[in-house]
Amino acid sequence: MTTRIAQISRHAALALLTAAGLLLITTRPAGATTAVPAPQCVEYYQSWRYTDVHNGCQETVAVTVEYTDPQWAPCRVIEAGNRATFAGYGFTGNYVTGLWTCDPDRDSAESS
Repeated sequence: MTTRIAQISRHAALALLTAAGLLLITTRPAGATTAVPAPQCVEYYQSWRYTDVHNGCQETVAVTVEYTDPQWAPCRVIEAGNRATFAGYGFTGNYVTGLWTCDPDRDSAESS
């Protein structure tokens, strides 16, 4: 016979494990992003669907996008004058808070 408290405890434990799993999926790999902001010549334009990042610098850069929530974004290498597309802010208002330089080799190794 199972008591009501035991049933609630099992449901609470399942909810906690599910939430922890989702956090692990959505957090950014710790080593992929550097502590260095992207150069000012790298600009972004965002809409609800996409964030378009343009490299206006004279050299190739590797950047990732930081959002208002801990959503993970890939590290993308963008050659001078080119663009890359990242996720937009969506229906939840997950806006871009900054662009950061990153290590694309470390990013691909940690996400596999």
